[in-house]
Amino acid sequence: MITKIGRSLIVAKGKIILPVLGLSLFWLSPQFASTPNIVHQTTENVLLKSATAIKIKTPNSSTIWKLPDTAELIWDTKNITTDRSIGFYLIKDDMVVQDLGTFKNNHFANGIELNKSLQTGNNYRVMGIELFPQDKNNIAKFATPFFTIIGMPRKISDEKEITEKPAIRDTFDGRSISYVKELQVESASIRISLWDHGRVDNDIVSIYLNGEAIVSKYDLKYRKKYFDLHLDTSKANDLFLYAHNLGKYPPNTVSIEISDGTSLENIVLNSDLKSCEAVLINVKE
Repeated sequence: MITKIGRSLIVAKGKIILPVLGLSLFWLSPQFASTPNIVHQTTENVLLKSATAIKIKTPNSSTIWKLPDTAELIWDTKNITTDRSIGFYLIKDDMVVQDLGTFKNNHFANGIELNKSLQTGNNYRVMGIELFPQDKNNIAKFATPFFTIIGMPRKISDEKEITEKPAIRDTFDGRSISYVKELQVESASIRISLWDHGRVDNDIVSIYLNGEAIVSKYDLKYRKKYFDLHLDTSKANDLFLYAHNLGKYPPNTVSIEISDGTSLENIVLNSDLKSCEAVLINVKE
């Protein structure tokens, strides 16, 4: 039975038919009216099912790493295939102190060499980050609870040797400077190249040699940038990283390659708005 109601509505068997622009009929039923909401919920469910995630199981809050022992990592993931890569970083006081390595997603890595200069403390964490994610708006990352590292005891002879060395720069522009490595090179003329370590996230940095900027406010890229330097042969030359911002993923982290014409040395330096990491470079006599 079809009933006409006024000029625009027609009721057919309990359902409503609406004329559309006077040319065709648009069938409006309770089932169709709810369709947009069903589509929205289905889209959300698909996104939730495809979201990636990382959970680091070792180290945890009860872990103790002792130097010079090697370390191990154990983790679980969600929606990350075994051929994808995950980067792991050791963090102390919100500062990356060591790049632990990049591993395929096999949920386990061992035999990881720790930096021998790490100091004893219970404020270390490991951060895991999904590298080169397929969905750049959904990057899986995870930071462990704080755990403990016991450093190597310092030898008396080493302490004596340190006290006999000339004083080196330990602050700059109100920021503390910590030295991660000391190098010896064959020539006073060296070339350094630098690039963003991990991923490009708009890190802007300067590089200082003996307190003078040799790279000023450079926006780090994946591609290497080369600079030729001349070292002072009469002393240890300090080369340090100075951050002008924190980028998208703090702290600022830069890979530096140092070449003296005969050998190469690769170093990772970190910097935030309160501290800088540095290396000392000596020219062989």
